[in-house]
Amino acid sequence: MNQLSGKVAIVTGSTSGIGLAIARGLAEAGAAVVLNGLGEPQLVESLVREMREAGAAEAAHHPADMQRPEEVAALVQSAIERFGRLDILVNNAGIQHVSPIEHFPTERWDAVIAINLSAPFHAIRAALPQMRRAGWGRIINIASAHGLVASRDKSAYVAAKHGVVGLTKVAALEAAGSGITCNAICPAWVLTPLAQKQIDARAAALGGDDKVAIRQMMQSQPSGEFVRPEQIAGLTLFLCSEAAAQITGAAITIDGGWTAQ
Repeated sequence: MNQLSGKVAIVTGSTSGIGLAIARGLAEAGAAVVLNGLGEPQLVESLVREMREAGAAEAAHHPADMQRPEEVAALVQSAIERFGRLDILVNNAGIQHVSPIEHFPTERWDAVIAINLSAPFHAIRAALPQMRRAGWGRIINIASAHGLVASRDKSAYVAAKHGVVGLTKVAALEAAGSGITCNAICPAWVLTPLAQKQIDARAAALGGDDKVAIRQMMQSQPSGEFVRPEQIAGLTLFLCSEAAAQITGAAITIDGGWTAQ
C-alpha cells in the first residue's frame, strides 16, 4: 500500500473527476500529494484533508491557473520548495469546447490549447531538472482516445490531445536512460461531472431520455460501458511502479475498444 512512500506528486486539475481519483490513488500509496484546480476554499480544505486521511504523507493545494505559463511553473516550484523534491507529475487538467471549425470561437481554441497542451509542456519543462537531479521521475499525461483518433466538431481538443501524445514521445526520448519515464494515458468516455453534463445536454435534446443519450455516446465505445476514474488511477499507479520502469513514450489506451476499430 505504501509503494510510493517518500515520493512527491503533483496532479493538475485534481479537485474533481479523473484528477481527483488519481490524487486519491497516489495518496493511498503513501505519496505526498499537491492538488491543483478550481473549488471553493471549504471544498479545497476538505480535499486536502481527504488526501491525508487516505494515507498521503502530506497534502497541499496550489491554485495555479493552467492557462498562465508562469503560474504552471510556480506550481512545480512550490512543490519542490515545500517538500524538497518532485517525483511524479500528472498532467490532467483539461477543458473542452464543441463546435464546427468555421464557427469555433478563437478565444475557446486558445483556451483549449493553453490548458490541454501548453500547460503540460510548461509543467514538464519546470519538473525535469529536479527529476534529473534525483535520477528518478514519472511524468504521466492524461491524453484521450482523441489523441489517437478524431471526431467531428472537436478540432481544438483533438489537436491538443494529439499534441500531448507527441509531446509525451519527445519527453520520453529526451529523458531516456535517466530514470525518468513519460507516458500518456488515452481514455475514451469516462463517467465524470464533465461527461454527465454532456449526457444531460444530449438527454435534453432527446426529450429527457438519459438512456438514449448514453446509448448514443457509447456507439463508439464497443464495451458499452464508461471507463471509471478509479481505473485510470490504477493505471497511473502501475506506471509509477518499478514494473513500468521500461515503459516510456507510450500512449496507453483505456477506451473500451474505441481505437481498436
